[in-house]
Amino acid sequence: MMKTIQFHGESALPAIGQGTWYMGENAALRSQEVGALQAGLDLGLKVIDTAEMYAEGAAEEVVGEALRGRRDQAWLVSKVYPWNAGEVDAIEACERSLRRLQTDYLDLYLLHWRGNVPLEETIRAMESLQQQGKIRHWGVSNFDHDDMLELWQEPGGKSCLTNQVLYHLASRGIEYDLLPQCQQREMPIMAYCPLAQAGRLRQALFDDARLQQIAQQKGISVAQVLLAWVIRQQGVLAIPKASSVAHVQQNAAALSINLTNEELSIIDRAFPAPQSKTALDVV
Repeated sequence: MMKTIQFHGESALPAIGQGTWYMGENAALRSQEVGALQAGLDLGLKVIDTAEMYAEGAAEEVVGEALRGRRDQAWLVSKVYPWNAGEVDAIEACERSLRRLQTDYLDLYLLHWRGNVPLEETIRAMESLQQQGKIRHWGVSNFDHDDMLELWQEPGGKSCLTNQVLYHLASRGIEYDLLPQCQQREMPIMAYCPLAQAGRLRQALFDDARLQQIAQQKGISVAQVLLAWVIRQQGVLAIPKASSVAHVQQNAAALSINLTNEELSIIDRAFPAPQSKTALDVV
């Protein structure tokens, strides 16, 4: 059975979406990236996540091309730079994103990380964008436990739909406080870099003999084990980037993979959950 998540006021969405970080950086890869996003839509991976930061807007342009003629098939997310999150600047930044995405609305608009603009001002900007019909929902990204408590105390802060944070098997810090806090409020988390970023942590996961054995026994890839592990949690949406059709197909197949209690125990012993507060990991 395919795993889904539900944002407040929305119908169920597949628990794996499509990330676009690093897309738009190489013009020679553009048609491949567009094709991968469209293949994902064909497979039902409705959530597409991007940001004005990614390739300074070029990733949004790739998404816009992929969605031409099929905008209604996607649940579209973009993010605003912290220094563009003021009451006037956020409107202009959103309008620039909409132009690059070739659409007149976003399903979700996120503050990319916390900056110097007061939260109350960003909330007002988001509410204004909602009233103008340019965004349907708003949320935040890279907010730790205390940031969320502060946000929820602001007027209108409880309308925040989600928090997008780094979460993968080698980075489990949110399980100590942030994730339970959001689950208690029935606020889904969006997990970016669910396969870990390129480098040491990613290599350690993909080379781990226990994960390789689980993958082999199930006839799947280690990447699919890692994705299935991330979305085992209630209310967690994973947004891996996949710039090839083959990777997108693997990601979509992970929606139906269930890890047994025994497999989860093996994984927990190999990569233990945190026993104390750790600062939020950010990439």
